[in-house]
Amino acid sequence: MVDHPDPDQGPARFDWPVWGTDASIAVGRSDALTAAVALAQVVLADVTAACSRFDDMSELSRLSRDRRIVDGVDVSPLLAQLVEAAIRVAAATDGSVDPTLGNDLAAWGYDRDAALLPPVPDNSPRQGFSVSARVRESAWPRVRLDGCRLSIPAGITLDLGATAKAFAADLIAQRITDVLRARVLVSLGGDIATAGPAGSGGWEITVQDLDDDPAQQVHLPSGVCLATSSTQKRRWMHEGRPVQHILDPAFGVPVVPVWRSVSVAASTCLMANALSTAAIVRGHTAVGWLATRGADARLVDLDGRVITVGDWPEPEPGAAVPNMSGASR
Repeated sequence: MVDHPDPDQGPARFDWPVWGTDASIAVGRSDALTAAVALAQVVLADVTAACSRFDDMSELSRLSRDRRIVDGVDVSPLLAQLVEAAIRVAAATDGSVDPTLGNDLAAWGYDRDAALLPPVPDNSPRQGFSVSARVRESAWPRVRLDGCRLSIPAGITLDLGATAKAFAADLIAQRITDVLRARVLVSLGGDIATAGPAGSGGWEITVQDLDDDPAQQVHLPSGVCLATSSTQKRRWMHEGRPVQHILDPAFGVPVVPVWRSVSVAASTCLMANALSTAAIVRGHTAVGWLATRGADARLVDLDGRVITVGDWPEPEPGAAVPNMSGASR
């Protein structure tokens, strides 16, 4: 990330690991950085306590073990917001981004923080594999949320990982701007949210997944968000073969990659992430589907070819810039 600095004070940035990925905060005023990081860490701790699938003591983990959840239990306002966001995303993507895949992810070995999963050897092929699977019944429409009262069908475990990360990025960016009156960019593993007072400047973002993938520098106005979903990161070995974390909800199995990565710009990080993840799931039909949604997107196929949708700027032939974002989900 390269910032357009304010005239009075230079920008400042802080990076740290969180949730098995990289987090970054950049603020337009260097004097606001320490307070901005503190605000972000409070939000991240609250979201972790509310819905982490890897923490047995998180609110969602405890509720998943509570037999009363089938009939409905009262949950915290934050967990209710996180579940509502996940259901809204599922509806907006026609179920391509499904929050009821917790058991399926665990069955594929994703039952702990990504940093603790068995690593994929460097020489492992990056293309997917075909599997036979039965059609999975869509369960997300049967998750009920009435205010702060939540009911989950028997046998279903919620995984809010993808939407919670984007939700948190939006929340952090807005909270920093509200409290500190500073423009800010928040990146949580490829989910980028920006916010700032009226008239505040934008940000220069390098969009790139792996170091040998095509790179593009774009200008992101303050208040616009960006999410990148990747089939090349968050991979691990399961039963002797590499798998990646984005599942096809129709079958409950890892998506056979068509795209190395998909990046989408939108007014919220939550919606940008919803569209980028859904595009990975939809594979060959993603370009047309994104166009019908009026999305501004950049898709990189398995051969490194770039396809753009909507108002996403066309890459300059042969252009490449160093990857400073360190962010891709």
